Amino acid sequence: MQLLVLSLVLLALTALGYRLGRGRALAVIDCHPRHLHSLPSYHGYWVAMWCGLPALLVLAGWLMFEPSLLRALVMSALPAELAGLPDERLALVYNEVRNVARYGHSASSAAVADAARHYASLRQTIFAAAALAALSLAIAGLVYARSRIHRQLRTRNRVESAIRVFLIAASLVAIFTTIGIVLSLLFESLRFFQSVSVSEFLFGTSWSPQMAIRSDQVGSSGAFGAVPLFTGTLLIAGIALLVAVPLGLLSAVYMAEYAAPRFRAVVKPLLEILAGIPTVVYGFFAALTVAPFIRDAGTALGLTVASESALAAGLVMGIMIIPFVSSLADDVITAVPHSLREGSYGLGATKSETITLVVLPAALPGIVGGVLLAASRAIGETMIVVMAAGLAANLTANPLEAVTTVTTQIVTLLVGDQEFDSPKTLAAFALGLVLFTITLALNMVALSIVNRYREKYD
Repeated sequence: MQLLVLSLVLLALTALGYRLGRGRALAVIDCHPRHLHSLPSYHGYWVAMWCGLPALLVLAGWLMFEPSLLRALVMSALPAELAGLPDERLALVYNEVRNVARYGHSASSAAVADAARHYASLRQTIFAAAALAALSLAIAGLVYARSRIHRQLRTRNRVESAIRVFLIAASLVAIFTTIGIVLSLLFESLRFFQSVSVSEFLFGTSWSPQMAIRSDQVGSSGAFGAVPLFTGTLLIAGIALLVAVPLGLLSAVYMAEYAAPRFRAVVKPLLEILAGIPTVVYGFFAALTVAPFIRDAGTALGLTVASESALAAGLVMGIMIIPFVSSLADDVITAVPHSLREGSYGLGATKSETITLVVLPAALPGIVGGVLLAASRAIGETMIVVMAAGLAANLTANPLEAVTTVTTQIVTLLVGDQEFDSPKTLAAFALGLVLFTITLALNMVALSIVNRYREKYD
């Protein structure tokens, strides 16, 4: 609550700085903006930046260093009977102190209660110091920037340079986050491959990661052949794409080329609602409706259908990702220049010929992007697979049998309290690395297709 109030006060000061800066710029030139190097609004932005950015840096530093500073100060003030405990016990004591101070929990001893009061006092003091520093810097920056305003002050250049730095920093955050994700997967996967060979993992056909407690138990070393997982992932994703791509693309063509505007205005939002339904609802629908229907239909035809099958999960997943294909395809088809259609009609082509030979090839880059997004969504889906396809790692291409996927096994391996030093847990990171590599390969293929056809139609 205190942080919220401080943020609102700083935001109000920043808005005040904008108004004062803009007003000062107009006062300098007697309300004739053409006499200024930059527009009055840029002077307002410049004062607002001098007011808000230093205070924002102070708040960021406080949020970053407060936990470690509080821990160091509280731990250094603990009495001797607590300070001499092992590190594991000290961590538990500090957690208790923090819970007592923040949430009013009952303390287990008088020493913990005293430490909690010391923690609360230090926390208030550090916050007060950070708030005072942030407010002082905000007011000082406001006064300094406003006093520097004159006719030839190049505030537009300075504001745009600051915005450029901010945009570069935002781009670097995305880049470094991606690098961090890849490195975290890579390091943990290397630990896994120290226990399990790469060839066994990539080409093995038996997946049973359960590690036995005793060495005389069956499968005590576990089996980490991931081929059944890759096969199940591709099988379910393939079924989903076979459903979503034709239906989504055909619906996009109809809405963009044939449907009346009033019909399109109603149907397109209804279609996009499918993307907002929670996946667990799709899982219920697959487990309670689609899977029993497929099983009964297969029994009537004399086929053996498992109660949880890849076909049920793939069909429902395909329905779920239809909006990813139809919405993007509809947007890119609509964006195709009308001059291409008119040129095709002028050469004597029919409407269907124009769509198939002109519009769709011109919109192919966007359509490929939509299909790629749908494929990534299908590969990464977990809940529908758990509820409709099961957890059995079967190496089969029969869609009527139960299979599992990579993401489902990752969730299964990391559920509960796990120690991150066993091959069973580290296998999740290896599966994630392979999944990342597959997604990267799909992106590269899609980019090559997009570049090839974009050169033809640009």
